[in-house]
Amino acid sequence: MDPDQKKPKNSAESTTLSEVTQTPSSFPDEVLEKVLSLLQSHSDRSSVSLVCKDWYNAERWSRTKIFIGNCYSVSPEIVARRFPKIKSVTLKGKPRFSDFNLVPQNWGANIHSWLVLFAKAYPFLEELRLKRMTVSDESLEFLAKSFPEFKALSLVSCDGFSSNGLKSIASHCKKLTELDIQENSMDDISGCWLSCFPENFTSLEILNFASLHSDVSFDALERLVSRCKGLKVLKVNKGITLDRLQRLLVHAPQLVELGTGSFQQEFIHRQYQELETAFKNLKYLQTLAGLWDASSVYIPVLYPACSNLTFLNFSYATLNSDEFAKLLAHCPNLRRLWVLDTVEDKGLEAVGSCCPLLEELRVFPAYPFDQDINHGVTESGFLAVSRGCRKLHYVLYFCQQMTNAAVATIVQNCPDFTHFRLCIMNPGQPDYLTDEPMDEAFGAVVKTCTKLQRLSVSGLLTDLTFEYIGKYAKNLETLSVAFAGSSDWGMQCVLEGCPKLRKLEIRDCPFGNTALLSGLEKYESMRSLWMSACNVTMHGCLLLAKEMPRLNVEVMKDEEDDSSLVDKVYVYRSVAGPRRDAPPFVLTL
Repeated sequence: MDPDQKKPKNSAESTTLSEVTQTPSSFPDEVLEKVLSLLQSHSDRSSVSLVCKDWYNAERWSRTKIFIGNCYSVSPEIVARRFPKIKSVTLKGKPRFSDFNLVPQNWGANIHSWLVLFAKAYPFLEELRLKRMTVSDESLEFLAKSFPEFKALSLVSCDGFSSNGLKSIASHCKKLTELDIQENSMDDISGCWLSCFPENFTSLEILNFASLHSDVSFDALERLVSRCKGLKVLKVNKGITLDRLQRLLVHAPQLVELGTGSFQQEFIHRQYQELETAFKNLKYLQTLAGLWDASSVYIPVLYPACSNLTFLNFSYATLNSDEFAKLLAHCPNLRRLWVLDTVEDKGLEAVGSCCPLLEELRVFPAYPFDQDINHGVTESGFLAVSRGCRKLHYVLYFCQQMTNAAVATIVQNCPDFTHFRLCIMNPGQPDYLTDEPMDEAFGAVVKTCTKLQRLSVSGLLTDLTFEYIGKYAKNLETLSVAFAGSSDWGMQCVLEGCPKLRKLEIRDCPFGNTALLSGLEKYESMRSLWMSACNVTMHGCLLLAKEMPRLNVEVMKDEEDDSSLVDKVYVYRSVAGPRRDAPPFVLTL
């Protein structure tokens, strides 16, 4: 359920019966529900619910999965009234900038009230996927004991729980097929939770605890992996050594996705051969991740498993360009690549040479607070990728320097970008060759890439960049801006253009009240607006709240700041009204 369109398409109460035509359906109810159950797209299902009353009801009764892009856009009570047969829930909480510690602690997005309601409305719930939510151990225990059919739990960038909560899941979810724990701020007390899976438990298909820090009980893990013959995804943490990884792989040659542990250990020749054989036997492997502390001595054992790989996630592996290039030579079918900038431009040149099918590239900074321009990647590496990977359509690129001409060439080489996220590490940095703003770079992106849906801008930018965006980015849905712009005019251009804009995220920009209020015609068709460290005042926020009473306008102000400026403002539409759990530092206008 995704409240992201002019009529909140997937919001539980967004489609009222008064909005639905009364034209009777020519299909029997049973046939119509069966047909609609085949629709997988949230937006498609929401569209058909608007056809007539019969289709509305059929869609309501046949929906089993729901996506909620903002947990405060709707209440659990509204969800339960609208959709009585939900088995799978995906729920997002805090604004995305919480990933950058811009959202204060204890802001909200607690899952517990949702679980209490779901226990009454959906006792048959099977899947729960949470992102940026607050989850307590109490909530995990309640979840484990309240839903006897529960099968899948995914926690991404959540907080508030500990490994004790994972014990409850392991102990009580007898039919669990998926446990996916990624990048959470949790209290990793110990790894003994793996021992809580019953000895007769065999249903697990996905297990990911790569981001946990404590050593797990390896004996319990090995027994679990050996019992679960249907295991397709296994991603372990740094504490799993190479000899232990080899033992796990012997039990699970059927793996499709593998996340390794530490890739550094002293081996005798026989052990090396056993590890190499274990990787050679992974005939179905498509995704490989991990390689903490990777040693060049052991990287060759991966070569036999690389021919079918479509996704390499080395966002934790500090590989150098030579060892990275040798590995890529064995990966002809790669579609997705995540890597640290330790591979440097030379490593990215190997990407352009070896990976003609590549569609997604993410290059992360290994040392984000080190401004030493003698390491990392530059425009040269990006250009090399664009020349060799003409199918590239998604990029997240952290670099030390960039030029307007390079970006223009890159998008000419790869005009089908849907996601273009360029982060020049030094805020406000111009084209390092001409000393000009980076306006023409992003102008080239929005003019050339007509399918563009998500854009993150960086570098020295004037209002001209935003004029280009407003004029040409007709399919843009998400825009992230930091340390950019000259005046309110820039934000006005975006809000007056960009007809499909859903999310606008802004920090440390000179935009003020005039910019904020220029979006009155736009905000109800968007999911959210986030502004922090801008020039918005309480008066401007009050005017917005008065003019748009159906929006939640939340203000967060630094208590030590005596100025009229607000520190953060978060604007989103909601069919549930102001939230009831706002902490004292959040004022809902």
